Amino acid sequence: MPRHRQALGLAAAWLLAAASAQAGDAVAALREFVASAKTGRADFTQTVTSPDGARKKVSSGRFEFARPDRFAFSYQRPFEQRIVADGRKVWLYDVDLKQVTVRAAAQALGATPAALLTGNGLEREFELSAQPSRDGLDWVEALPKNKDAASVAALRIGFQGANLAALEITDLFGQRSALRFTGLAINLKLADDSFKFTPPLGVDVIEQ
Repeated sequence: MPRHRQALGLAAAWLLAAASAQAGDAVAALREFVASAKTGRADFTQTVTSPDGARKKVSSGRFEFARPDRFAFSYQRPFEQRIVADGRKVWLYDVDLKQVTVRAAAQALGATPAALLTGNGLEREFELSAQPSRDGLDWVEALPKNKDAASVAALRIGFQGANLAALEITDLFGQRSALRFTGLAINLKLADDSFKFTPPLGVDVIEQ
């Protein structure tokens, strides 16, 4: 083999090895995040795209969590909505509809995005694989092991170094939700009230 081709071949092999190591680091970053981040808070922007890619809906708010299995999504724009898990139940409060839906946490979580980030079932519930870097982030794909019981088809988690930066969700109907996190702070003291929910007076409460 000519020397320049051999050099190109070695360079290509090095780049492939480097890309593989970088992608593998994303899996390690997810495991480390789940193991070490006991609490956290971040602002988020969520973009929901229909299966045909034509329709989009954008919302924003704040996300907080405390392991195990406590979290709160507070949507602020364009409509106010709260999703709160207190460790026993998951509450969904739609302010405009004046309606609260409540489910047992064991039934509502399982192989879900919230369970992946806040629960203890990462390796039990999901198959993890490194994905190519894109948009300046290193990605991990998480596929539910029990597809019959899962509420999502696939999850992709994006890291910028060791920092959680993005979460992409593909549901069972092909709809895609992309969340981008900013201002993430971990292992801070959060008030217990952050993960408590009492239905306001006058709202309909639906138990499922």
